[in-house]
Amino acid sequence: MMKNIAILGSTGSIGTQTLDVVREHGDLSVVALAAGNNIKLLEEQIREFHPKVAAVWDEEKAAVLRDSVKDCAVTVVCGMDGLLTVATIPDSEILVTAIVGMLGIRPTIAAIKSGKNIALANKETLVTAGHIIMPLAKEYGVSILPVDSEHSAIFQSLNGEHNNKIERILLTASGGPFRGKTKKDLEQVTLEDALKHPNWSMGRKITIDSATLVNKGLEVMEAKWLFGVELEQIVVVVQPQSVIHSMVEYEDGAVIAQLGTPDMRLPIQYALYYPNRRTLSGDRLDFYKLKEITFEEPDTETFRGLALAFDAMKKGGNVPTIFNAANEKAVAKFLNREIRFLEIPEIIESCMNQCSYVENPSVEEILETEKEVYEWIEGRWVK
Repeated sequence: MMKNIAILGSTGSIGTQTLDVVREHGDLSVVALAAGNNIKLLEEQIREFHPKVAAVWDEEKAAVLRDSVKDCAVTVVCGMDGLLTVATIPDSEILVTAIVGMLGIRPTIAAIKSGKNIALANKETLVTAGHIIMPLAKEYGVSILPVDSEHSAIFQSLNGEHNNKIERILLTASGGPFRGKTKKDLEQVTLEDALKHPNWSMGRKITIDSATLVNKGLEVMEAKWLFGVELEQIVVVVQPQSVIHSMVEYEDGAVIAQLGTPDMRLPIQYALYYPNRRTLSGDRLDFYKLKEITFEEPDTETFRGLALAFDAMKKGGNVPTIFNAANEKAVAKFLNREIRFLEIPEIIESCMNQCSYVENPSVEEILETEKEVYEWIEGRWVK
């Protein structure tokens, strides 16, 4: 039976790997695509997958794309209205939210209200608006299916255990390219150094987040909302081989883990076909070659981003939004070579200390917080 999907962020790392999964099976149909600025790749995707709707953010680029695909039966839309059109297209059953940033909040809410299941790869949606998203999904009877490898691993480890009490969630981390380094070692880190992840192939922003361990902090926040646990029940464990993707410990002491090669197509496919598994091409774990799996405690003194994430979640309200927005802006500046690597957590901490607190933020207040954070940073960290 054919399943119709829509994808926000189709030209990024998760989006392109989602389309790899579509290519592998004949029973997934892409009815809508949305991308940022890569209209050349989006045009190729339109011609291969024949969506009914395609969205780009910029109006001028939408006009260029509209002209280049005028021979295709596709409607090209733009801006936030375009994202909302893709998110709510009547034909789709599931929305893959692979868009980066808080831009994903409003389309995700619209999709939920339209009865779509969500294959969630956009961390910021739950980090900043988990208190809105999770009750809404319950109200509309839709599933939030995690696409992050760690959250998918937890989700898989919970299968068949829904009536059993979780003691702890053990969220694994590779440690990134700078595992074992001291703060002094990190003073001279270059952009090129930070973009060399040892195990995973990801987009530039998430690769930097992995290097700072901010990514793991965002995943902790996301896990709290996804799995309905207390912050104290989530423990980060560094597992450098990236073989164990995460674990769940139950009240009797049993620990159930999901293992596999570092291949993002697996959690993507699991979300698209849940509760069924399908054949997936690619490497398999070879335990004879692997020989050992090792574990370490994260160094939160050197990698302050992880400690700050726990602080943000404890404070609650809009502080996770402040954390996330400050990181987004700081990483953008680092990618533009405007700041040093160690200034990323400095910027996050300064914003958490300085920006206005809102106890139970609405979507509008979340977006206002983002704006305040961006303005605060721009006024103090000038190139």
